[in-house]
Amino acid sequence: MTGACRPPALSLPILMIPTVLLRETIQRALMEDLAGGDLTTEATVAEDTRAVGRAVAQGPLVACGADVFALVFATLDPSVRVERLVNDGTPVERGAGLWFVEGSARSILLGERTALNFVQRLSGIASLARQYVAALPPGSRTRITDTRKTTPGLRALERYAVRCGGAHNHRDALGGGVLIKDNHIEIAGGIRNAVERARARAPHTVRIEVEVESLAMLDEALAAGADIVMLDNFAPEALRTAIERARGRALVEVSGGITLERVAEMGALGVDVVSVGALTHSARASDIALDVTRLGS
Repeated sequence: MTGACRPPALSLPILMIPTVLLRETIQRALMEDLAGGDLTTEATVAEDTRAVGRAVAQGPLVACGADVFALVFATLDPSVRVERLVNDGTPVERGAGLWFVEGSARSILLGERTALNFVQRLSGIASLARQYVAALPPGSRTRITDTRKTTPGLRALERYAVRCGGAHNHRDALGGGVLIKDNHIEIAGGIRNAVERARARAPHTVRIEVEVESLAMLDEALAAGADIVMLDNFAPEALRTAIERARGRALVEVSGGITLERVAEMGALGVDVVSVGALTHSARASDIALDVTRLGS
């Protein structure tokens, strides 16, 4: 081996994303990038050339996406070997090696961009989630959760990244729970009607959550027997009052405009859940490079 050393293999943690979801997503991504082949690699790299690559963090981040990274190359060429140098969820500094790949140089170059696109996106989400969790006061029991504001087709991956960052997931799809929002309330003819209809239809294992935008709506939701109330864009004073009114009667979730600067306040107030759409819709992709070296013949 020239210009590179083989790292020790690490034991792999339990796969957190169903393989069937991974394969379909990765195949779509590869078809998007390779529908016309790779003119540059086919013209400049001999078919029998072998190489190694090392994915390197270009700045501080929380590593995420090892299984996706590996499966991109395995889908293209099952003979390509991939090893993880750190486990998903590990915070690293600039210059840290994340994943190692060895095999056909052509296969590595074919999969490089797709593999990096995935792990840069997922590591960015995990890194942002870690920042939100770290902003909570010590000992806080407040949960930071994501929302359904995810990239179409990538929800399973992005929700996994949120967990790698130490945060939690909200309902994964519309069938994952009852969340009565403003449009439901309008169409149902009021909060009580909406809650009663949901209670009659939903399985007994499902809790009923109602989004409210004022103290008056909160009182209606509590009187109707909501299990969870989501306080949407409440002003600070109204928020404190709402938490006191709901205490012991329903779980309290806060959403809308929750910045990193406000997370400590939420934890100090004793909010049960803070849902943050920005974890997935506004996370900045982490900068990760794949340094590839040709192996001697």
